[in-house]
Amino acid sequence: MSSQAPASPLRGELAVMGLTAAAVLLMDQVTKGLVIASIGLNQRVEVLGDVVVLWHVRNQGAAFSLFQGGQLLFYAVTILALAMLVYFSRALRGRGALLHVVLGLVLGGTLGNLVDRVRLGYVTDFVSVGIGDLRWPTWNVADASLVVGILALVAYLTFFDTQRGEASA
Repeated sequence: MSSQAPASPLRGELAVMGLTAAAVLLMDQVTKGLVIASIGLNQRVEVLGDVVVLWHVRNQGAAFSLFQGGQLLFYAVTILALAMLVYFSRALRGRGALLHVVLGLVLGGTLGNLVDRVRLGYVTDFVSVGIGDLRWPTWNVADASLVVGILALVAYLTFFDTQRGEASA
């Protein structure tokens, strides 16, 4: 007979969120390190013709090179994002591991760019998609993780959250 209590669903969900965030953070930092080590600053390497290009740039703005400068604003937004993740992880507990994978994507992306900002004072971006001068702003694994995670969270809350109305009824 074991004296250990079974793991709570909350601990399991937090573990899923943490492992997802750690995987995203690792992939983000490894890919940025590879780009820094192998592609000169502002150098472009075509991957799929001119449509997909690896382009090593330093981003002092937000995701996708938006809002250049203003590091203090980005730290404040990061703190707000982390607080929101704590809120969502508590408010949405018991709703399944997949939802916590989504929260982990947002957490990992947030931490990936935060590590760069604290360590380097800028974020390394390197994926450029477009044609000629008509290009989407450069991005990285953290940016992609943030966007996918936020869109998935919004979709879940908008279309699939069957428990949302139960709390207020």
